[in-house]
Amino acid sequence: LLIDWINTTLKEEHIVVKSLEEDLYDGLVLHHLLENLGSLKLDVDKIALTEKKQRQKLSVILEAVAKCLQLEESQLKWSVESIWSKDLLSTLHLLVAIAKHFQPNLAMPPNVQVETITIENTSRGLKTANAVEYITENKENLEAQSKDDAFDELFSRAPEKLDAVKKVFLQFVNQHVGKLGLNVKDIKSQFADGVILLLLIGQLEGYFLNLRDFFLTPTSTTEMV
Repeated sequence: LLIDWINTTLKEEHIVVKSLEEDLYDGLVLHHLLENLGSLKLDVDKIALTEKKQRQKLSVILEAVAKCLQLEESQLKWSVESIWSKDLLSTLHLLVAIAKHFQPNLAMPPNVQVETITIENTSRGLKTANAVEYITENKENLEAQSKDDAFDELFSRAPEKLDAVKKVFLQFVNQHVGKLGLNVKDIKSQFADGVILLLLIGQLEGYFLNLRDFFLTPTSTTEMV
């Protein structure tokens, strides 16, 4: 998708990209891409012949990208060194960020992820660590955030509707725990010890919680926790 997008954007300039790692590291394609997408006039030579000039050019380009995208250094998932060393992960992060900023309508598939393996040489031998890194937006996280945002908005902008929301939740809770002969009148106080919450989860998921696993009538903070 990214290769097709770059080639379509730079078609009139007769630039054809075949490999993201091999064709973008020296800044030449990035220079043309940014000028084409954002009409950015960068104070660098179109063609840098020496390695030193290529690195300088790449540095100016990436600085312009960070400034244009209003990103702090701590937010960058790439660096001059990583792009220069043809690191595919950094190159993908950079291109996705540029595409999202200049062409937000580009049909970028969500939840694209890779498993990264970091190998460290320690005094005890090689230490490896596995992690999953998202290249494009994690939709599940975004949906969770948007739900949180809705509640934040309710508290800040429409506190008068809070009672109506509480009423709906109370009806929902009692509809399920009522089958156990329980009745909740105050969410704040009656959920504090965790008992109603556990029983509600059991009812919703259709299983019985072993009473030995928790205190049905907790009397101390420790038992509640």
